[in-house]
Amino acid sequence: MNDSGVTRRGLILFTLLGVAWGIPYLLIKIAVGQLDPAMLVFARMGLAAAVLLPVAAVRGDLAPVLRRWRPLLAFTLVEIIVPQFMLGWAEERLPSSTTGLLIAAVPLAGVGVAFLLGRPERLAPLNWLGIALGMAGVAALVGFAVSGSDLGAFGEVLLVVVGYALGPAILAKWMPDLPAAGVMAIGCALTAAAYAPVVAATGGWPSAWPSASVIASAVLLAAVCSAGGFTLMAALVAEVGPVRTTTVTYLNPAVAIIAGAVILGEPITGWAVAGFALILAGCYLVATRRTSRAGVEQPVMAGPDGPEAEPSLAAAAGRAPVTSDCVS
Repeated sequence: MNDSGVTRRGLILFTLLGVAWGIPYLLIKIAVGQLDPAMLVFARMGLAAAVLLPVAAVRGDLAPVLRRWRPLLAFTLVEIIVPQFMLGWAEERLPSSTTGLLIAAVPLAGVGVAFLLGRPERLAPLNWLGIALGMAGVAALVGFAVSGSDLGAFGEVLLVVVGYALGPAILAKWMPDLPAAGVMAIGCALTAAAYAPVVAATGGWPSAWPSASVIASAVLLAAVCSAGGFTLMAALVAEVGPVRTTTVTYLNPAVAIIAGAVILGEPITGWAVAGFALILAGCYLVATRRTSRAGVEQPVMAGPDGPEAEPSLAAAAGRAPVTSDCVS
């Protein structure tokens, strides 16, 4: 509501964040070629926690988060622990670009999540049109960009989409006042701790030293996409406000498509472009504000305290930046 104008610094931060949150699908695709998905999650989140925990500790952000451990555990489960494994598992079969395109449907899932959490949307006709377009885009991807043998992987990505929509909604409903640095530092640490016994029990530790490209992918996922993405997000929110920051969602899939095509040689089909365009248009229309009788724009999503809470709920509807890319 109180966003400032977009400055040159804001544009640079926005671009960097779009890249940082658009390349994880490529890096995951490379890493799961040699690493078990559980091992990749353990390595990535362990490294990210090693970077974020000292920062959060110095800022005094850990204690208030730990006092609200129940919603923290729920958030970590649906936003990091389950989605991270599902993404790695799905990308053993799906192209990274297709995965990135499907993740773009998160704002659409946010509508259903808000309804389930007791915050039903006040939707205008344009918002309903957006939902229909977004569903048509997902259908186009499923029908023409995903083969029948990969439908299981598609279902796994849909679970990720639901988790990515549910996690920010948990933050907005039960932890809106907690420092994001503390939430993400502890969330990454809990995820690494949860996957350590899984890796040990399943023999997920690599039998041979991974290649340089796989090691580089894991390090980049932790340092750039997780810890670095969080830092860029915080700076961007301070520069342009939380509402504008959420629009980075629309840049991420484009980066995923280009990275997959240039580096991995993944084809860019007409149906993939059409599906992305429909999903993008749908997300935009879902987020479109309606005008009240007094001529004042009202947010589509009403927060627990009324319109003033719109920034955090905008995050809940559209790949909330407060979660950093520990999530992607």
